[in-house]
Amino acid sequence: MPAGTRSSAERVNAERLSADITALGRFGATDRGGVNRPVYSPADLAARGWLADRCAEAGLGFRTDAIGNCFITLPGSDPNRARVWTGSHIDTVPDGGRLDGAFGVLAGLECLRTLAAADDDFRPSATVEVVAFADEEGAYASFVGSRALVDGWTVDALSALTGRDGEPLADGLARIGSSIEAAAEVPTITAAAGAGRGAVAAFVELHIEQGPVLENAGLDIGVVTDIVEVGHGTVTFLGQADHAGTTPMELRRDATRAAGAFLVGLPSVPAEHGSPAAVATCGMVSVEPGAANIVVEEMRLSLDVRDRAGGVPSLQAGVADLARRCSADHGLDHRLEWDSVTPGVALDPDMGQRVADAADRIGASHHRMVSGAGHDSQVMARAVPTGMIFVPSENGRSHSPAESTSLAQLEIGANVLLEVLRDLAS
Repeated sequence: MPAGTRSSAERVNAERLSADITALGRFGATDRGGVNRPVYSPADLAARGWLADRCAEAGLGFRTDAIGNCFITLPGSDPNRARVWTGSHIDTVPDGGRLDGAFGVLAGLECLRTLAAADDDFRPSATVEVVAFADEEGAYASFVGSRALVDGWTVDALSALTGRDGEPLADGLARIGSSIEAAAEVPTITAAAGAGRGAVAAFVELHIEQGPVLENAGLDIGVVTDIVEVGHGTVTFLGQADHAGTTPMELRRDATRAAGAFLVGLPSVPAEHGSPAAVATCGMVSVEPGAANIVVEEMRLSLDVRDRAGGVPSLQAGVADLARRCSADHGLDHRLEWDSVTPGVALDPDMGQRVADAADRIGASHHRMVSGAGHDSQVMARAVPTGMIFVPSENGRSHSPAESTSLAQLEIGANVLLEVLRDLAS
């Protein structure tokens, strides 16, 4: 741990945090070493029970709301001050890692234990809560829990949600003793800087980076400035199916030719139409009719484009121009369709400075950066001042059993979070 201004008694217990990460990782553990813990599943319910027990052992409050958000509470000395929130999520993608989301929740728990045991000078005057948001990973819809707290859900909108296996959301809610009607009544938060018993003053989320930037730069902490906007779409190149043996090469209308040129040109779109944070990806390809001895009639490419808030339309225009040129060059037609854009957000600059200052106080190196992945923070940022703290991911791996971060780096991240919470709640 880097030298800093705090004594060891005023820092997190890294061994206790590590033990918690290992224990939580057993709920939904897979044969490949990953975790399969979708929201409202038996593994998720067991993990919630374990988390409640850990809070009881520490003398911390624990409650859940009707949509499945969990709240861990350390009361402050001034009950009229607005609360300070931290947290993330404990649900996972199929066969995901042990740290994505869970680290932010468990580090928050460890910070509250540390604050509860601190000298009076370091105990918070504002109530501090750790929130484990329900269904961040989108088993039913992305950010179900945080959206309930910020925007609210209607009965009709919740009734339309189904899980990856087609299960209605109502069935999942029933397993936590709730219902669609109750979930639609979850109260939304209000923002307040200094006063208001039911208000939230700020939110800070600690998370693994899920990419290689910090590790490659040899840095301890990422100070997140933005969470990217995301656009999904499909471009389909339209040719003509013909016999692969009898149709001369120069007479073919082969959809793969335009598609191949498009794939070669796709990396130029972010460079020419986006910010330094922009990326463009083709993650799935399908062909029709789909036989080795037939010239391809249709080739569909699934697209993912990302940039800072407001930057996706420019990337979409670049993709459209590239698709037109590739089609024309090969005498083909094409069809380009976009789904709705997931909005990006700029996080609160003051919160970012608090994170940077906290890292400086404990001697941790840091770097301001954009998050290329979505997080509950992008929802929370619409309601309250929000910041994010990243720690490095080994080899940039995430959403897989290979997800890993050294305990030393996890400890640094948790201590930065502790400093920020002290700052906000004092």
